[in-house]
Amino acid sequence: MPPAAQVDGIFRALSDPTRRHVLERLSRSPASVSELAQPYKMALPSFLEHLRVLEGCGLVSSRKQGRVRTYQLAPDRLKLAEDWLGRQRTMWERRLDRLDSYLMAMKEEETE
Repeated sequence: MPPAAQVDGIFRALSDPTRRHVLERLSRSPASVSELAQPYKMALPSFLEHLRVLEGCGLVSSRKQGRVRTYQLAPDRLKLAEDWLGRQRTMWERRLDRLDSYLMAMKEEETE
């Protein structure tokens, strides 16, 4: 299981709609900073902070070629969040199944 700080960082990054949109955009193809920033009405330093957060938690990677920095999605890191959510789903399904069994048993006792 990954350290909690890694999963926390991923969910913190995903909590912002701008960063989620950037990830959706990068899921289609890599893009330069200017391509990614174009749809947003914010100062470039503010937008770059979003990219730093995404890169800091490992959801994107970048490379610089000449004067152009290009970002691409790092989908393996999303697997950490997916795995955490899967464990939570399994735990809650088991709990709800036990609750259902308990309630069914109580109902059967009432009818006897």
